[in-house]
Amino acid sequence: MRRPTRLWRPILKSQSAWTPPPISTKGLSSTARCNCSCGAPVYLSATGPLHAQHEPKRKSAVGRGRTGHGHEKVETHIQEDPAPDHRTIGTAQSLFTTHASSPGAPLFQPDGTHIFNKLTAFLRAQYPAFGFREVLTPTMYKQSLWEQSGHWANYKDDMFTVIGNLSPKPDTAPVESFDGRMQPKKKTTEAAEPEEFSLKPMNCPGHCLLFQSQRRSYRDLPIRYADFSSLHRNEISGALSGLTRVRRFHQDDGHIFCRPSQVKDEISKSLDFVRLIYQTLGFTDYALVLSTRPEKDYIGTLDEWERAEDQLKGALDASGNLWRISAGDGAFYGPKIDVTVRDSDGKKHQTATIQLDFQLPKRFMLGYEAPAPELEAKGEPTSDSVSRQKMGTVTPVMIHRAVLGSLERFMALLLEHHRGQLPFWLSPRQVIILTVTDNLPVVQYAENLKNTFSNTAGDDLPKQMHCPTYIVDVDDSGASISRKVLQAKKKKYNMICVVGERNFAGKNMQGERPTLDVDVTAQPNQRKTWDAIEKIKPGSQAPVQKDRGVGASFRNISPGVRLRMDQCKKLIRTLSEEYL
Repeated sequence: MRRPTRLWRPILKSQSAWTPPPISTKGLSSTARCNCSCGAPVYLSATGPLHAQHEPKRKSAVGRGRTGHGHEKVETHIQEDPAPDHRTIGTAQSLFTTHASSPGAPLFQPDGTHIFNKLTAFLRAQYPAFGFREVLTPTMYKQSLWEQSGHWANYKDDMFTVIGNLSPKPDTAPVESFDGRMQPKKKTTEAAEPEEFSLKPMNCPGHCLLFQSQRRSYRDLPIRYADFSSLHRNEISGALSGLTRVRRFHQDDGHIFCRPSQVKDEISKSLDFVRLIYQTLGFTDYALVLSTRPEKDYIGTLDEWERAEDQLKGALDASGNLWRISAGDGAFYGPKIDVTVRDSDGKKHQTATIQLDFQLPKRFMLGYEAPAPELEAKGEPTSDSVSRQKMGTVTPVMIHRAVLGSLERFMALLLEHHRGQLPFWLSPRQVIILTVTDNLPVVQYAENLKNTFSNTAGDDLPKQMHCPTYIVDVDDSGASISRKVLQAKKKKYNMICVVGERNFAGKNMQGERPTLDVDVTAQPNQRKTWDAIEKIKPGSQAPVQKDRGVGASFRNISPGVRLRMDQCKKLIRTLSEEYL
C-alpha cells in the first residue's frame, strides 16, 4: 500500500472564505479622528508615524494530504507562536530570578537592574519639568500611624507586620543613700509592651508627615513629592507571578498637596505627564477610565464627591483623550483616573493612576494659612481686600499620582511588548563589536573602539555625575564571523559592529579614517533609527531600508551601513538621547 504523501499547502480558496485583516490604528495621530456609522472610533491621519508597535504573530501551516487520479484532499492547521512571556524572556536573557526563600520578591541580575535603573532615571529626568522633588521615607511605621491613616482598619490583612524587640524599662537615676554616697537603684526586670510595626504598602502616610513637619502658606502650594521606596504587600502565594504580581515592589509614587482651586490644573499636568511617558515608551493605545463614588462604604460628603468628579471630568475633557466612566469603582476616599494597557495575551493591566483624596489630609490634620479661608476651602479665592484681611487654616487637597505604577510590572509589560528586543536606550546589551579575525591588530582596534564608544576610559577620573556611559562588548574569539553575528542577534544586541583589517589597514596613509560596518536591524523603531543614520551620513541606504519594517532581511541590500568611528559614536549618543 502506498504511503500517504505529506503536503505543505495553504488552505484553498474553495475551502475557506478569505477575510481581510483588521486595520491597525496603533501609532496614528489622535488629532484626526472620526466615527463611522456604527459609532466605533476610527483613527485617520495623513502625517502620523507608521511604525510597528507589535510584531505579528508568526503562523505556520501544517498540512496532510493524499493524492491520486487528479483528486486532492488537503487538511491544514494554522499554528501560532505562543505569546511572549516576560518570565521566559527574563530567564533567557538573565534579567531576574526568584527563590523559594523570598517568594514574591524577585532578585534582579545586573542586566535586569540596568533596565530598572534606566526607567527610574528616565522618570527622574522629567521630574524638574513637572515640579516634583524626590524624597526618602522609612520602610516601616508603628501601628498607630496606620490606625490614624485608616489603613489598619481597611488594609491590615494585606500588610506585613513586624514586632519590635522586647526591652526592659530604663533604669532610673542613682539615689543618695543614708551615708551620703550615691547608690544605683535596683534594676527592674519588668518588660515594656512590645511595639508592632508594619512594612509600608504605600507612601502616602509618610508624605503627609513630611507636609506636616513645617508650617505652610498658600504661597507654598502646590507641593509635589516623588518617592521610589520599596513597598510590601502581602499577596496570597497562589497569586504570585513573575514580575506582575509580587510582594515587594517599587512604585514611581508621587503626592501633590494643592489648594482646591489648583486641582484641575494639577490633574491636567499629571495627564500630560502620563501622555509623555507612554508615548516615549511606545504605548500609544492606553485607555483612560474615570472611577466614581462607590454606592456605600465611602468617606466624605456627596458635595465633596460631586465637586471632585466634576474636576476630573473637566481635566479629562481638556486632555483631548478618549475616556470612559466606571461607575462605583472609585476608592473609598475619592474618585480616580486609571490608565490600563494590554499585555501580549490581551489581558488588561492597570498601570498609572491619578486619585483625589480629601480625607487623608483631614486625618493627619494638615493645613496651610490662607486669606478668606471659607472661600479658599471651596476653591473660590477672592481678590477682595476686605475678605482677604481674615486669615485662617485650610485643609489642602491631596492627589495620589503614579505614572508607571509598579516598576516591576511595567518592566514585564515592556519585555512582552517588545518581545525581549528593547530599544537601545533601555537595552542592557547595546553594542557588540565583532572581529573578523583574532589577529592582534584587529583585536586592538576593537578594544580601542570599545573604550571610545562606552565612554568609560579612565583617563579623566573622577567621572562627572551626568557623564553618559554605554554598554559595549567585544567578541574577539576565533569563531567564524557568521557564527558571531548569529550569537549576537540571539542575545538581542541592538547594534552589531563588524571590524576587520580592511576597516583600518592603510586608511591613515591614504588620508582616510578607519571605519566599521554597523547592523541596526534589531532596533525596534527602524524608521527613526534610519532617519538618525541619514542625518549622520547623508546618502546612506536609509531611504530604502527604513521602510522595510522591523528586523527585515533586505533582499539584495546589505542590512548595515559603513560608518567612521566618530559617526558611529554620534549615532550611539543620538539613539540614547532621543529614546530610540
